[in-house]
Amino acid sequence: MTSTAVTWEELPAVITAYLPAHQARDTGTAAGFFAPDAAVTDEGRTYRGRDEIRKWLTDAAAEYTYTTTFVSASRTGAADFDVVQHLEGDFPGGSADLHFRFTLDGTAIARLVIEP
Repeated sequence: MTSTAVTWEELPAVITAYLPAHQARDTGTAAGFFAPDAAVTDEGRTYRGRDEIRKWLTDAAAEYTYTTTFVSASRTGAADFDVVQHLEGDFPGGSADLHFRFTLDGTAIARLVIEP
């Protein structure tokens, strides 16, 4: 399947609910959007299962202060979405555009890869 641009409103509800919870550092709510056996890859490290994902969310929230702005999104497969978020904050470099690449399993996030 080729990539098809979608608006924020056209994204699945689990994505549009997860991203604000992640930004608000609401780790309990954010972790609940993942499938029990989900995996997250961030900064080259993979976290598996809700317990590791919850710890990653907690640790990531404590490290830096930042804001995010939705830039764009596309559907890249039957259950795959790429959401670009612009981050600004007190991390090295101060700003970055990151791809949040989601794979969904029904209404849960099965996989999330965060990378430039």
